[in-house]
Amino acid sequence: MSVDMEMTRLLADMQTMRAKVMGPDMSQSNTINGVNNIDGANKPEGAEFSNMLKDAINKVNEVQKESGELKTSFLQGDPTVDLAQVMIASQKATVAFQAMTQVRNKLVDAYKDVMNMPV
Repeated sequence: MSVDMEMTRLLADMQTMRAKVMGPDMSQSNTINGVNNIDGANKPEGAEFSNMLKDAINKVNEVQKESGELKTSFLQGDPTVDLAQVMIASQKATVAFQAMTQVRNKLVDAYKDVMNMPV
């Protein structure tokens, strides 16, 4: 697969995740950030955040496993795997892991901000 195709696929995955977060219809006046406020109770619309986070972590894990398998195949002399494939997979795994780390850092910062709010 070419680098352009991989980037297009990665962008499509990110847009799909964004669509899940935003929910099906954000034009309703009682819907804010994918949460429907009815009688003071917040009900999530669509996918739950914890499930989305778990899916994202699993996706990063899959990318890292794929990278490791390609590297192992290349080192064992598999003629179907070339160095470019190994390097692209390695960079994809690195970028995915760094992005997940940044998301984690933002979540920790948000948690700290909420915990430090005066009651």
